[in-house]
Amino acid sequence: MSKYKVLVADDEEHMLMLIQSYLEKEGYETVTAEDGEDVLTKWNQGKFDLVILDIMMPKLDGFTVCQQIRVFSKVPIIMLTAKSEELDRIHGLKIGADDYIVKPFSPKELMARVEACLRRANDFRPSQHVMERGGIIIDLEGHSAEVHGKRLNLTRKEFSLLEFFFHHEGQVFSRDQLLDRVWGMESTGTLRTVDTHIKTLRIKLGPAGHFIKTVWGVGYKFEE
Repeated sequence: MSKYKVLVADDEEHMLMLIQSYLEKEGYETVTAEDGEDVLTKWNQGKFDLVILDIMMPKLDGFTVCQQIRVFSKVPIIMLTAKSEELDRIHGLKIGADDYIVKPFSPKELMARVEACLRRANDFRPSQHVMERGGIIIDLEGHSAEVHGKRLNLTRKEFSLLEFFFHHEGQVFSRDQLLDRVWGMESTGTLRTVDTHIKTLRIKLGPAGHFIKTVWGVGYKFEE
């Protein structure tokens, strides 16, 4: 029995078979598509844990397909392309892609990115839609948060950081780990990003901000 089901889309038959071979060798179940419309058809016919999308596809390009999937699902999406321009990468991330890999790539790189995306997705997989910690309530479906009845105006990353802490209450994470688990490929690679978001989140939480604790020399944790 496979551990995850992956939808792979590329208009190059050789590349499609190569990726399928890599994934199935590691125990993943795969479904393939050769154009954008085919991706959406197969998406609607099955349940998938991850999608690998080539950008340059006939009928509908990968960007369009990514946007349409994002309307209904938070499934991890990896964009796959021969282009390496920074603007394409930024655009893919802005419309909802979780990662970006440029052809040619090694099997090890592909599998590492697949595993990282699935790991982050599992970190955020909710056991319930509404969670409460110390008077802080987050609504995972509505992507909203409040503290003692007061609505919080959180950015997307601040909400993701708070949600991550909720799912890992009492656990200590280094700034490197938080960059990997919360920011992923959107990370600029600077640890100051984590410190800045932690500081801002604490301010927005008001008195409840003290639940986000600094563990000197190690990192941060959330604990009532």
